[in-house]
Amino acid sequence: MAKKRFLLRVDPKLYAAIEKWAADELRSVNAQMEYLLAESLKRAGRYPKGPSAEPPDEVTGSAAGDEGGDADAE
Repeated sequence: MAKKRFLLRVDPKLYAAIEKWAADELRSVNAQMEYLLAESLKRAGRYPKGPSAEPPDEVTGSAAGDEGGDADAE
């Protein structure tokens, strides 16, 4: 599945907290943010249904093959 890329500007303190959390869970920052967004959508009942709407894996996220993706969100 091709992933949509976009630029996201966040407060440096917020980014640092996400970066630490991602490291604690052995994920890239990109995978951690994707995981957090998916979890938030599921809790709100807004996560899309269907085979192409699989949430990131809870252990590794989408970090496999996506380690360099964090540079896009500077």
